[in-house]
Amino acid sequence: MVVGVNGFVGKHLARELHGQNFEVYGTGMDDGIAPEIADHVSNYTKCDLTVVGQIERLDFEGVTAVINLAGLANVGASFGNEAQYNAVNVAVHTNIVDRIQTLGRNIRVLAISTGAVYDNHQPMPLSEDGALASEASPYALSKIAMEEALEVMIGDGQDIIIARPFNHIGPGQLGGFLVPDLAQQIHSSDEVTVGNLETERDYTDVRDVVRAYILLATKPELAHRIYNVCSGKSVKGTSILELIKTGLQKEDIPVIVDQSKIRPNDPERVVGSNARILAETGWKPTYELSQTISDYLDSAFKS
Repeated sequence: MVVGVNGFVGKHLARELHGQNFEVYGTGMDDGIAPEIADHVSNYTKCDLTVVGQIERLDFEGVTAVINLAGLANVGASFGNEAQYNAVNVAVHTNIVDRIQTLGRNIRVLAISTGAVYDNHQPMPLSEDGALASEASPYALSKIAMEEALEVMIGDGQDIIIARPFNHIGPGQLGGFLVPDLAQQIHSSDEVTVGNLETERDYTDVRDVVRAYILLATKPELAHRIYNVCSGKSVKGTSILELIKTGLQKEDIPVIVDQSKIRPNDPERVVGSNARILAETGWKPTYELSQTISDYLDSAFKS
């Protein structure tokens, strides 16, 4: 079962699961399944996981794993909405685990956290044993609270795996993130306004990310409960900018640095370690950044 199946990651996950011959059940807040994945999802149920009564609508018959993508994910919007983010991002996971426990089913739950839970002011790359942030965005803090709540349920014997994905990009990504925001500006304007693109971040193609999720959801025995999903490489924002400019054939577009877009105390480099998931599942990224950017631009402007 894919929770949040109509979202950016959910659509890619449904396609990959279907391609691997899994039967896919989906759930989300929309009235129906997104048309582009309708052929890949055999059953869809509208459900708000923050409402306990609605979870009873979900049919767990035959379900062997739940990959839970649900939650509030816009980092910027989390400021000033701390209580909402904390409540929603915890409840969408704990409520479904409670339901599975009540039914007495043996179902693995893959809970999607974030690489943003780490304290970025420590040696890189960040491993699963790294220190967590004490001061961070409300979004990141809500994910830490979610992990803490699930750790209690793991202690009670529930089969829960926590994935910590770092930045992921690819075809179909909507605005509010670096690649689509830069691409939209470059495509539609005569100049592009940016913040500090000299910082380095860890980016993984969404199609590689969903392969990792499937492995974590289906591998019978795992030695740990928490896994980073990341490339293990850091890339400057300027490199992404140049790839987009080249892809849109606007290499000469003026670039203006807007000081108001620069975050104070933004770490110079953030990169994760994927050693654990590689060792236990064999997963590693397969898409080069240039291919990811090219595929994104095709999906955004040539379809």
